Amino acid sequence: MDGITVYQLKSHMEEYYEPLKRKLREGSYEPTPVKRVAIPKADGSKRYLGIPCVLDRVVQQAILQVIEPIIDPYFSDNSYGFRKGRSAHQAIKKAENLL
Repeated sequence: MDGITVYQLKSHMEEYYEPLKRKLREGSYEPTPVKRVAIPKADGSKRYLGIPCVLDRVVQQAILQVIEPIIDPYFSDNSYGFRKGRSAHQAIKKAENLL
């Protein structure tokens, strides 16, 4: 969406880091619209994905790194989806053990 590749991000951040940091602190940062991509499914229908630009992904990851250690201890021990160090295979094994 923004035309910046992962490889160009470092030089882009060197130029825009301070304004980005200011916007994040002020709460005025607004992510750019996501790119909508259709992925064909086996049955002929399509699954739509929203792909954020590189900078928005960096911001998302930065926020995650700050809040994850704070909120993760409050999640159920039986929660496996999108959690660091947990996988679908572990969830299946846990379900099998509970059965």
